[in-house]
Amino acid sequence: MKFMKLGSRPDTFITTEAVRSVNSEVISDLIVQVKGSRYLLHKFPLLSKCSRLQRLSSESPETSQHQIVQLPDFPGGIEAFELCAKFCYGITITLSAYNIVAARCAAEYLQMTEDVEKGNLIYKLEVFFNSCILSGWKDSIVTLQSTKSFPLWSEDLGITSRCIEAIASKVLAHPSKVNLSRSYSRRGQRDDISCNESENRRHNKGSSKIWWAEDLAELSIDLYWRSMIAIKSGGKVPATVIGDALRIYASRWLPNISKYANLERQLVYDQSESDSIGKHRLLLESIISLLPAEKGAVSCSFLLKLLKATNILKASCSSKMELARRVGLQLEDASVNDLLIPCVSHTCDTIYDVDIVITILQHFMLQVQSPPTSPLRRKGDFERRRSRSAENIDLEFQESRRSSSASHSSKLKVAKLVDGYLQEIARDTNLPLSKFISIAEAIPEFSRLDHDDLYKAIDIYLKGHPGLNKSERKLLCRMLDCKKLSMDVCMHAAQNELLPLRVVVQVLFFEQARTAMSGGHVTELTSNIKALLANHDDTSKTSASFNKAKKMAPVDDQWSNASGLKSPKSNLSTLKMKLAEDDDLDEHNADEIGKSSRIRALCVLPNRPKKMFSKLWSNNRSSVASEKN
Repeated sequence: MKFMKLGSRPDTFITTEAVRSVNSEVISDLIVQVKGSRYLLHKFPLLSKCSRLQRLSSESPETSQHQIVQLPDFPGGIEAFELCAKFCYGITITLSAYNIVAARCAAEYLQMTEDVEKGNLIYKLEVFFNSCILSGWKDSIVTLQSTKSFPLWSEDLGITSRCIEAIASKVLAHPSKVNLSRSYSRRGQRDDISCNESENRRHNKGSSKIWWAEDLAELSIDLYWRSMIAIKSGGKVPATVIGDALRIYASRWLPNISKYANLERQLVYDQSESDSIGKHRLLLESIISLLPAEKGAVSCSFLLKLLKATNILKASCSSKMELARRVGLQLEDASVNDLLIPCVSHTCDTIYDVDIVITILQHFMLQVQSPPTSPLRRKGDFERRRSRSAENIDLEFQESRRSSSASHSSKLKVAKLVDGYLQEIARDTNLPLSKFISIAEAIPEFSRLDHDDLYKAIDIYLKGHPGLNKSERKLLCRMLDCKKLSMDVCMHAAQNELLPLRVVVQVLFFEQARTAMSGGHVTELTSNIKALLANHDDTSKTSASFNKAKKMAPVDDQWSNASGLKSPKSNLSTLKMKLAEDDDLDEHNADEIGKSSRIRALCVLPNRPKKMFSKLWSNNRSSVASEKN
């Protein structure tokens, strides 16, 4: 830490009965009152250097021995006044980054300028500030921190702006060119280094691109915000480095905001808690305003943490929507736990904020509008455009393929993410069916290579919401594609009492078809069924998935043992019972179709579904009869 010493006389200030005075043979003739403290001093040394004291002394009445001068609004208090008074007496004073702001404001208040005396205090402080303080990294930060106690004076004197400019210039410069002090910038850890002494030690993080972030994280949010704006305006610091610096600052000042989560559910809380929430809210919104515009500058996990903080701290809607937009741009990098954003408002019934997740998914789909399954243009189509060269045509063709591939990959990742998220929120008994379906249908159908995770989410929701009626269960299972279910999931679904009959019929059919193609009892299949399986299934993949399912860890108590499930033959008996049960439930509806027509409607199959399903049924009956014989 750099310092400057002025004066050569020893300190002769003493305290007697709460009055500060100078131990001198000359009787004091001036009383100065500073914020409740009294000083018995002498006119000659003070008035010769302080223009303001000269004017006040001439205006104030003079008593028998002492003339009284009142300084009620003195900046810096008694410590700063003593520095100026001791300088007038020639007593040694030490100036550093910790007290230079207070001394500079006090000297300005007393008008200790060159017009009063050459080499006055203001001149010496300015020389030290410009040549030593601003040239050092830690000194600039400490000085900038100390301006918080004198905001108006520091702004008027240009101390704050000059410190910010010095800090920004050092961040934009190469670390090897920055003069870093030997000691850390916090109070209490000081190294007495002369202003003229060369600093040959470098910061241990000087070679890193983010060497400055930890030190800047000590600043208050208003000073930090101004410093980051100056750094960003330089245009030399990468967006990822800016993002890392913001993450460090957020972890420094927003570590325990979760304590406000339970507080927000209360209708009344004291003023101190309200003020604390307001300060953290301002800090959060300032960090959000500093986020770089470039995609990937900050991690998706960090953005979602900020989004959780906006709910807890009740930040502005604009900040919340901005974070949702940014998360949507890189949603494929998120995890399920990141998306579990608590809903802390006392007016919210659900555990998690599903509305903001729906908004995030909408932003994600906006950036990947073009479907990856659309046919790519042939090179000949591009060549018809005479305004473009052959090189540009090739580049556009290749770029379109790369962007299409990236978009498809992102959708596949987000589809898995959404299905995992649905499994978590499905346990919430207050989650409306409409919101569950909205989230599930926010991702296009082709993005789900399989529907196993979606089925598990639906099963969890059905268990957590036993009050759903028949139409609601049908609406919930409408988005489920039985052709994309694995063997073990089909076996579970075939015995799931909560599923609608339509889903069970489809599951049983595709289970029997897969069994036939993998070498089961049903061997005589029509060409239509084989074509259907060729389009929607791969027998080798089915066999592999079945063997893999045996090794899978249990997800739920009903998923733990696939060997205990019924065989495909017994599934037909289950189907018959469900059909009979469905007839009993719906016989009072006049517009309800018959049993055979219901099977045709439920089993959505190409090319004569009734004939295929009846043949499959007869084949199973014949195999059962042969076994009995």
